[in-house]
Amino acid sequence: MVSGFEASIQSNLFFNIGLVLVVATIVGYLARLIRQPLIPAYILAGILIGPFGLGLIKESEIIIALSEIGIAFLLFIVGLEIDLKKLKEVGLVSTLGGTIQVASVFFIGFLAAMAFGFVRVEAIYLGFVLAFSSTMIVIKLLSDKSEMNTLHGKIILGILLMQDIIVIFVLILLQSLGSLNLSLLLWAFLKGAILLAFAVLLSQFVLPFIFRFSARTQELLFLSSISVCFVFSLVAFSFGFSIVIGAFLAGLALASLPYHFDIAGKIIPLRDFFATLFFVSLGMELVFDSFNGLLGPLIVFLGIIILLKPLIFMIITSVFGYKKRTAFFTSISLAQISEFSLVLVALGLNLGHVSNQIFTLTVLLAIITIALTSYFIKYDRNLYGMFSKKLNVFERLALKNSELEHLPYHERKDIIIFGAHRMGRIFIDTLNKVKSNFVVVDFDPQIIRNLINKKIPCVYGDVANTEVLKRLNLNSAKMVISTIPNDEDNIFLIKHIKKTNPGAILIVTSSHAGSALHLYDIGADYVIVPHLLSGEIVSHNLVELIEKKKDVEEMKVRHIKHLKSNK
Repeated sequence: MVSGFEASIQSNLFFNIGLVLVVATIVGYLARLIRQPLIPAYILAGILIGPFGLGLIKESEIIIALSEIGIAFLLFIVGLEIDLKKLKEVGLVSTLGGTIQVASVFFIGFLAAMAFGFVRVEAIYLGFVLAFSSTMIVIKLLSDKSEMNTLHGKIILGILLMQDIIVIFVLILLQSLGSLNLSLLLWAFLKGAILLAFAVLLSQFVLPFIFRFSARTQELLFLSSISVCFVFSLVAFSFGFSIVIGAFLAGLALASLPYHFDIAGKIIPLRDFFATLFFVSLGMELVFDSFNGLLGPLIVFLGIIILLKPLIFMIITSVFGYKKRTAFFTSISLAQISEFSLVLVALGLNLGHVSNQIFTLTVLLAIITIALTSYFIKYDRNLYGMFSKKLNVFERLALKNSELEHLPYHERKDIIIFGAHRMGRIFIDTLNKVKSNFVVVDFDPQIIRNLINKKIPCVYGDVANTEVLKRLNLNSAKMVISTIPNDEDNIFLIKHIKKTNPGAILIVTSSHAGSALHLYDIGADYVIVPHLLSGEIVSHNLVELIEKKKDVEEMKVRHIKHLKSNK
């Protein structure tokens, strides 16, 4: 039997979580109706129901505790999706560039904090708070926009991974900050090394065996992956580290397994549930009791995060040879503080290194910069359009050219194809067979490298990049094909072509019949709607089978050959 006291606690917990989800859903709906990002909406929901708002939830500690699990699951997914082999292509800008950025922003933040009169230990914490960017937020937003495999997406991922590695050692350092005893510091670093070794050994020798068996049953695969996450978190906690670090290492340990995509797919609903709690809890933690005297530091630190930090990223990526567009998208995507910043300050609060005032300041910085990041990434192309001409100065900093292209001949191309994945690859094979004069444009570096290896004329770039369009001499093209089913990109392309080369045949792609009709209205000559087109082809083949004009075995052999050539 459950006692009255226990029943009261359980019902209160159920009510609090229910209230959080209901209010977050309502505010989220309203945000979607006015086409705004969801993350600021969830933070606003937390402000509404928290102490600063209506005060509907008194015991926010439970929600905050659950939100830490949300951070853990989010970083578990991040670890799962990190392919260290793919990061080699942007290794130098990620490792060296990421380290330079962390050191630069830390030093600037530390000096700014000292100038405002914070004690040395608090200034150290604030320097690190400003130095790191949010793996959790940025990866989620880039995934939502399908930009993880773009060049700037890979650079961002590499920098964030480098920051996450650095932050593990920072956490170790800060836990010994009170005494700075050399033996304690060495012991802390040794524990960190043991934890990393534990992750590597399990990923190589234990986990493959366990998951080879558990993968036979979907339920076991799900439970095994969750168990690994909690085991790593428990080990990290027993070593004196945050459970978040353990979860991230668990994801990295599972990333090398062939089942990691399936595992990630099963964890995502849990991630979304706990992530919502995390964002709502951020708003709930906003209390102005400790805000006195923080307005000046808040404004200056926001300036460092939103202006100076992206400027440092812009300089670093430009020096490493990346074009201004890649550098700009990388820079504005990292203009926020990290979820680890909250973990760092929470640790400092528990250790007595920092005051509640520092915690309040960090929460405010997190709320504002995370909310702004949602808009920066959503409207990155618009922002780039506004500042593009002013960014030319950064391209002069390049020590080498790190962008990708293969244009062996300087004559003008008759056909330009945007998008070389799936359908685009079929067009490329066809045009190669008939020896057409064409060039391919794609924003996936790996696809461009494959095309370069095949000696196919290609350029790394994006449909909406005006510099790329100028490079292609679109005004002389006879045909332009876009296999990218993004209406915004295709509208931009149609308008540009109609203005610069109205005589060119323009073929674009759309996922929906309604959007296809709109593309026809603004000037497209033909719009490919893949699911309708495939339906027509299957129907045609079906009629030929019924009328015995084709043999099913012959059709099967041809299709298998086609699938193998495009896998």
